[in-house]
Amino acid sequence: MRPQVFPRTATLIGHRGLGKGAVQGHVENTVGSFLAALSAGIDWVEVDVRRTQDDELFVAHDAAFADGCNLAEMTGGQASRYGALRMHELLEALPPAAGVVFDVKSSIEDAGRPAASTTAALLARAGKHSIRHRPVVALSFDPAALRHMREQLPSMPLGLLTWLRFPVGHAVAAAAHLDVQLLAVHAGSLWPNAATAPADVPSLQRVVTRVHESNRQLMVWCPTKDQSPSLVAAGVDALVLDDIPRQLRALRTASEQ
Repeated sequence: MRPQVFPRTATLIGHRGLGKGAVQGHVENTVGSFLAALSAGIDWVEVDVRRTQDDELFVAHDAAFADGCNLAEMTGGQASRYGALRMHELLEALPPAAGVVFDVKSSIEDAGRPAASTTAALLARAGKHSIRHRPVVALSFDPAALRHMREQLPSMPLGLLTWLRFPVGHAVAAAAHLDVQLLAVHAGSLWPNAATAPADVPSLQRVVTRVHESNRQLMVWCPTKDQSPSLVAAGVDALVLDDIPRQLRALRTASEQ
């Protein structure tokens, strides 16, 4: 059996730090937000990764800044002047024991690059240092990005990300066929929704069981505070959470009932 990314169930992970947007005055994807999440009592954070034209890696969720300028079309110096955070600066600021979930954002510009020069490949090469010093896993919506990372750094744990309302049965099968350690589904895929007929949504317990039987772990991202307790009870391995303080209060309340 392969080593597990998360050694215990219900590992809590801060989405973009303390949560997307601004939480308690901490803006997402800033050093302050990530450190605040760890100070709140969790052990892992989720980090969005994008590259610049000159191959620097930055912590950024969106492809472009508010004025429309594209991160992948500017230099690292230009991105820094916009206030973007270099990935290596974040990793240097985080405690060595803090786990990092890298969300690799393939860009349209990656289409014109060889496999060894994509965002994913650049992260994998950078990870040769990070993986020796802290627990990490790299995720992507892009299956090819997972292949690029595996080619550059076979020891890097990998996971398939699926988006809001993606058919969860397809996702479970895809993660197995890609032979990645982790499946990361949006909470919206686990309950009936406008895009999927109720009969086509397996029960939560069936999803957890099938993922574990395939020797993989299940992460759920962006559940509401009302959904999180049921995910913990079902044996989900990790939760990527927004508004960490509010989610922690809800989980404590649920555990006391």
